[in-house]
Amino acid sequence: MRFDSVLMVDWSGGNDRGKTPKKDAIWLCVGRGGVTDDPIYMRNRQDAERWITDFLIDEQAAGRSTLAGFDFAFGYPPGFGTALTGSDDPFAIWEWFADRVEDAPNRNNRFDLAGQINALFPGIGPFWGNGLNRDIPNLPRKGLDRRDHGLPEKRAAEQHAKGAFPVWQLSGAGAVGSQVIMGVPLLSRLRKTFSDDIAVWPFQTLTKSIAIVEIWPSLIAKKVSQTQPQGQIKDAHQVQVLAEILSGLPAATLKTLLDVPHNNEGWILGLGQEELLESTVQLSPPPLRNDCFAMPQGADWTPVDTALAHLQDNLRCVRPAENLPVASAFGRFLAQDVTAVRAHPPAPNSAVDGYGFAGPAPEGIMRLALVAGRAAAGAPYEESVPANHAIRILTGANLPQGVDTVVLQEDVSANDTEVSFHGPLKRGANARDAGEDMTVGQTILPAGRKITPADLGMMAAAGVGSVDVRKTLRVGILSTGDELRDAGDTADAGQIYDANRPMLCALAASWGYDVIDLGRGPDDRATLAGMLDEGAAKCDVILTSGGASAGDEDHMSALLQDTGSLALWRIAVKPGRPLALGLWQKTPVFGLPGNPVAAMVCALVFAQPALRLMAGGGWVETPRYLLPAGFKKSKKEGRREYLRARIEDDRVMIFPSEGSGRVSGLSWATGLVELDDAAQSIAVGDLVTYMPFGTFAP
Repeated sequence: MRFDSVLMVDWSGGNDRGKTPKKDAIWLCVGRGGVTDDPIYMRNRQDAERWITDFLIDEQAAGRSTLAGFDFAFGYPPGFGTALTGSDDPFAIWEWFADRVEDAPNRNNRFDLAGQINALFPGIGPFWGNGLNRDIPNLPRKGLDRRDHGLPEKRAAEQHAKGAFPVWQLSGAGAVGSQVIMGVPLLSRLRKTFSDDIAVWPFQTLTKSIAIVEIWPSLIAKKVSQTQPQGQIKDAHQVQVLAEILSGLPAATLKTLLDVPHNNEGWILGLGQEELLESTVQLSPPPLRNDCFAMPQGADWTPVDTALAHLQDNLRCVRPAENLPVASAFGRFLAQDVTAVRAHPPAPNSAVDGYGFAGPAPEGIMRLALVAGRAAAGAPYEESVPANHAIRILTGANLPQGVDTVVLQEDVSANDTEVSFHGPLKRGANARDAGEDMTVGQTILPAGRKITPADLGMMAAAGVGSVDVRKTLRVGILSTGDELRDAGDTADAGQIYDANRPMLCALAASWGYDVIDLGRGPDDRATLAGMLDEGAAKCDVILTSGGASAGDEDHMSALLQDTGSLALWRIAVKPGRPLALGLWQKTPVFGLPGNPVAAMVCALVFAQPALRLMAGGGWVETPRYLLPAGFKKSKKEGRREYLRARIEDDRVMIFPSEGSGRVSGLSWATGLVELDDAAQSIAVGDLVTYMPFGTFAP
């Protein structure tokens, strides 16, 4: 059971709270897949109801299912509804209140209505807590003034929820009675608006696209206190944490939380299962530090290995987890280890078509009587095969009791009553043991692995129905420079076509990421800042090209410098120029060189492993192969060189020109030759390090 969207609502029974966000007001938050929007402040119930209704309409139109939680009781203790409506049907109670509650932003009749309800019962009560200056008939100001009204003080939920207040208190610390009276009319109207598409838990089975549930933020008080940012209103933070938790729960866990008996009082989602509620959630990873790219002081020309080690040590996964059916998980990075749900094979079975018996078979001719029937995959033989008997058995069929060995059908002579063959044949021949491939509880795939088609088959065979995977990394691509034009446009002699953006977009897409083309920006800092703002709002990482050095027109470096997060790396690499790295609104930015050859090489060598780490795949070294050179080359000490190369006649050939302006060499090449930092002279036939382009992949 999963929902595409989760909406958490912290309700209020009070009057309009004004324009400035305040505590004890109405707060809303939406979460999807463990990621939330910012909490939304609502100054009054009227604004909140309009927003909630419009939100649900939009979700319906988009084909998304929604779990909506409200932090007030959905029902009352037994006997209350009977006095109002003649039954304890909670929906009848909701309609009763919806017909009688008068509500405006700065006034409502909840106290007077509570007094009228009290008059229906003997004694005094059950409601109390008159919060007005005037006296109200039948509504005491203190709970101790009540007596003989005949109703339980708490619902079953409040009896189990430590610290929960009863539904009868209308004012004062911990009062929830007003929230209920002013909340259930909203739920009643939502039921009418979405009559065919809404179900309420635990009164109904959740088979509709909108599910309404009761929540209580105090169940996760520890998680709220541990994660609340300084200065944030607690009510706002707790709906955000709840939305994050519930939208990120595995489907099986949510199903467990919802598995409570139907009743007419209502129940708090997660009550009694608090540890499960908190322990299974994976909150969004924390943002990167503002100095995550900063090299140690004194660093001048940085070796490639040092730069890569710095990225590995200072970056982390930035994507939250979500639970997906195995069939939908291809290409995703696992967020947790996967363990086998059942053994594979689950029972001893035959590896071939043949005849099964109790082995071994001695040397010589062996004759066995055939039992009636056969064993086939999915149609097991339920009886025991007697000694000195055999049974017809097909590939994949479970071995019946009394069978541990199978002889191939090509090696036997058989009629309707007997089978014969030549031995010897050892016990267990042509038979598979239960669990010989995978055992129950065995870790079959590690966290961080990118799921392959073969992995899907293995997980399915092991009974795994769904897995926790990382949401796909969102990579923004931005080119900069006044001189750039899009291919196909008119360009004069002083302009060039933007080769980097289509190249980098395709490269990131080939790595399996969601690519967001941010366009090309001019050499104007205000415009570029706006484009980075747009990118940071919808991307997890941004790759830019151009403007990444320290010149007058290197605006990308200047913008990152203004954030206080710029690290201008002077890497000892050819081709390449300094890399500009930093954070823009907490989103990492890789400022690649503007030259297409340098941009491609730097993307492969530096961005690819970094993006894999941020996507949840961990850090993986790019595979390298030693192959004979088909070229001659000398290089000086002090920097790493990458040459465009391909295989011809079992030797590695390099592009005739090493000029970084020769973009055609990227298309000619199928990989790179890596020459390490030391001085060296390469002759034809010497072994060199070759890195196919296909190995630069998550």
